[in-house]
Amino acid sequence: MPDSRSWPTPIRALRHPNFRLYFTGQAVSTLGSWLQQVALAWLIYRLTGSAALLGVTTFASLLPQLLVGPLAGAWIDRHDKRRLLIGVQGLLGLQAIALTVLTATGLIGPTLIVLMAAVLGVLNAFDTPLRQSLLSQFVSGKEDLPNALALNAMLFNASRFIGPPLAGLLLGFTSEATCFALNALSYLGLAAGLLVIRMAPTPRAAGSTGDVFREGLTYVAAQPPIRQMMLSVLVVNLTASSYAVLLPVFAKDIFAGDARTLGWLWGAAGLGSLVGTLLLANRHALTSLVGTILACALAGGAGLLAFAASQHLALSLLAMAVIGFSITNCNVGTNILLQSLAPERLRGRVVSLYTSTRFGFDAIGGLLVGILAEQVGAPWAMASAGFLLLGYCAWLLPRQRRLARQVADAPREDG
Repeated sequence: MPDSRSWPTPIRALRHPNFRLYFTGQAVSTLGSWLQQVALAWLIYRLTGSAALLGVTTFASLLPQLLVGPLAGAWIDRHDKRRLLIGVQGLLGLQAIALTVLTATGLIGPTLIVLMAAVLGVLNAFDTPLRQSLLSQFVSGKEDLPNALALNAMLFNASRFIGPPLAGLLLGFTSEATCFALNALSYLGLAAGLLVIRMAPTPRAAGSTGDVFREGLTYVAAQPPIRQMMLSVLVVNLTASSYAVLLPVFAKDIFAGDARTLGWLWGAAGLGSLVGTLLLANRHALTSLVGTILACALAGGAGLLAFAASQHLALSLLAMAVIGFSITNCNVGTNILLQSLAPERLRGRVVSLYTSTRFGFDAIGGLLVGILAEQVGAPWAMASAGFLLLGYCAWLLPRQRRLARQVADAPREDG
């Protein structure tokens, strides 16, 4: 094993060569994904001016995580994960190419946008748990897994900080199709890294997909701290994560801006998320994450209310940074706890249940907040999400200490 003393604590997982290859390829791929996400949101609102359609498109792209994700995890655990991930990267690239061609030729419209978003959602239902569950194979020893998870999230959030402003600039000078084409090329980065990686085939679960799925579900249901953490992920993403649906409305209608304004708002949330993952990368103790997750959920609710009430772009950028910081600490902190508690043979299924909850209820929250914004306006819709999140935090507060004890006492398996 490489000498951990030669690597600073915040990036200690990079001492593993396989993780470095994955990290480099994923950096390219994630940046491309953010270019596409911002460009697609702007394309929808430019063509239709509908906040509800923004919610429908987000719903279509994320709902497969809720419906397909749990079974995808069981299917993943029965196959070689590295080979599957290479194949999924190729399919994601084809989806981006199709979106590029449709947009460049002017054939794109609301129906095709929702359809392409749904295709992306199905592919991501496999891609996300594949990447997450493979991280333990890229680092030798469980002690570096929390850091690898934090660094993986840091990549996502660094791209979230850089990608949206870059997308805004590109949209000002070129077109949405250019952003989609760049995303198609970006998938080559991760696929190339995975092809170079040398590792033994990942362990495969025995039995039918249904039996494997039920085994994972039984494990999660039998663990009280995991059930509680899943509930928190559900509420945080149903409420706080729905902000992304409304950002084009705020950028265009509240701040009278353009795609660059949208890029700055998204970039501010990305900056907050990046700071959150940098702090998580320095952590060693797992039990303290329980209190951190609750505190960040409270901050996220307050950030939603501040953003909803703000009429000044500078204050709104600050509120977005707080929201991004809070959501990241809640989601990534929970992911670190779950993967640290789950045995290796069940990790794909536990991760898939986590990701399906995270992105599935993000989809439901986005759909609901988009519909609500059509009725009462975007500020009131975002404020409603903030009040709901704060109400859940008030319910969770007296239960926090017991949850921390349960996490500390939970069995940790290596196999």
